[in-house]
Amino acid sequence: MPVASITQQVRLFGQTLFINYFFFIMNIFVAKLSSRTKSEDLEQMFGEFGEVTSAKVIMDRETGYSKRFGFVEMPDDSAANAAIENLDDKEFDGSHIVVKKARPREEAAGRGGGRQFRQSR
Repeated sequence: MPVASITQQVRLFGQTLFINYFFFIMNIFVAKLSSRTKSEDLEQMFGEFGEVTSAKVIMDRETGYSKRFGFVEMPDDSAANAAIENLDDKEFDGSHIVVKKARPREEAAGRGGGRQFRQSR
């Protein structure tokens, strides 16, 4: 789960102290998007429920076309949960979208297309 932090500088008894505040950011998975939906559209839609840290529609590297899913990050859990509850299975940009809390990404091992390289002898 992504973590954000804020650092505050405080002077106390002639000493400068730095206080770090850490908080978790909820990552939300959005699927079945219209091919026309852009990252800015996601940011605006989720922004109606609270602050959006980031919003991204995933694009295919080779074709440049949308893969029709994306991710939104929101720092406030209650706003994120309200967005999930209100937007799941709703029509947006001509498609019924799926909205749910993203699962943690699996380790990189096992990714990469399954290519194996041999060592030269």
